[in-house]
Amino acid sequence: MTRSIRWLYAAAVVLILGAVTATLAWLGPLPSRVVVMSTGTAGSDYELFGQRYKTILSRAGVELRLMPSAGGVENLRRLNDSRSGVAVGFAQSGLTIEAQAPHLESLGTLFYEPFWFFYRGEPGKDLRTALTGKTVSVGPEGGGTRALALEFLALNGLDQNIARLLPLTLEQTGDALQHREIDAAMIVASWDAPVVRRLLASSEVNLVGFARADAYVALYPSLTRLTLPAGVGNMASNRPPTDVNLIAPKTSLIVRRDLDPAIQYLLLEAASEVHSPPGLFHSSGQFPAAETFDLPLSKHARQFYKSGTPLLQRYLPFWLAVLANRLLVLLIPLVGVAYPLLRLAPAIYGWSMRHRIFRLYGELKVIEAESETRGRAATSDLLARLERLEDRADRMRVPNAFAHLLYHLRNHIGIVRARLQPAAAAGVKNPASPQPQGAAA
Repeated sequence: MTRSIRWLYAAAVVLILGAVTATLAWLGPLPSRVVVMSTGTAGSDYELFGQRYKTILSRAGVELRLMPSAGGVENLRRLNDSRSGVAVGFAQSGLTIEAQAPHLESLGTLFYEPFWFFYRGEPGKDLRTALTGKTVSVGPEGGGTRALALEFLALNGLDQNIARLLPLTLEQTGDALQHREIDAAMIVASWDAPVVRRLLASSEVNLVGFARADAYVALYPSLTRLTLPAGVGNMASNRPPTDVNLIAPKTSLIVRRDLDPAIQYLLLEAASEVHSPPGLFHSSGQFPAAETFDLPLSKHARQFYKSGTPLLQRYLPFWLAVLANRLLVLLIPLVGVAYPLLRLAPAIYGWSMRHRIFRLYGELKVIEAESETRGRAATSDLLARLERLEDRADRMRVPNAFAHLLYHLRNHIGIVRARLQPAAAAGVKNPASPQPQGAAA
């Protein structure tokens, strides 16, 4: 293999390695085996669902570390802070907007979280009278319950000083209400929350409905109007005694935009397993849903809702699917760069070989043209140039496939020499010098 073709193939290898390196840099590192999720308070929906997600992701060899929080507000705060290490969390609709969270995306909505207003005794028709001077649990700071409760009070023209508002967790709220330690409680939780079930079945606590539920929904599109059927809390004692109108935000699964796509698909699979069964307020398969309220839907979530889990991740173990997917992506530079280079390399090499020989042909053409214009003058100089040209042709090394071109060149050099030598000999016999003195005129 000549030096030229070695350089050619070396350049091709460098280009291929560069393309592969650029592709690997674009793909980034492999997904982390540890993902941190911000959940909620003890006994909350977020905490209970987080445990189920953790079990599902462990099957794929991914550890989901659960970080308790006060609720959706704190979850969003952690997700917005890249230093917190939190990559995924739950949050109800209405707590943020895209401008406040440019690095976050949604994987879709998961379930309804109704706004429950429990009251000891009969609250009457006047909300101000019912709450004035009362002790009311509105959830801890950083929780979605507190955010919606304060919004509800403000919307009805009530300030926070009308009652004593306590930052109790969900479990603390249930115990305090049943033990007569508080008068009322505002709770944002799903129907499946044990505390909600317990309070609905209690004969000492009443559920207050929202007579103007449609108005709340009109003012806040992130809310949904729901109807709780009579007797669903306790059929034997008919709790609640009548149908109750509720308003409910939807909870979304929020992730950081830079979370690896493979982990996002894994979370979406877990969400489908956990939230797709039917419930009191939704039908089978309604959740998770490709809905957006506060944040844009991840492009990987859009693809998931359109065509499901990627093919490799559907049939291969998670980490094997991740590696196989990267190998397939690496084929792009190999096929797109290496194949054309390897196909073009012989053609480029052939051109370079012909170019070397044809360059000598060009010099031979110049010598031949000068011999025609100069005649016998300086033919010895032309023969010397021809000898040097022939020497270069003799020392040229080319592959067998191009040897015939070199043989033709040598033959043509011989033809030109045959033309020059007689002229050179004639020039020796009749030199272009002054005739001797005394010669006849």
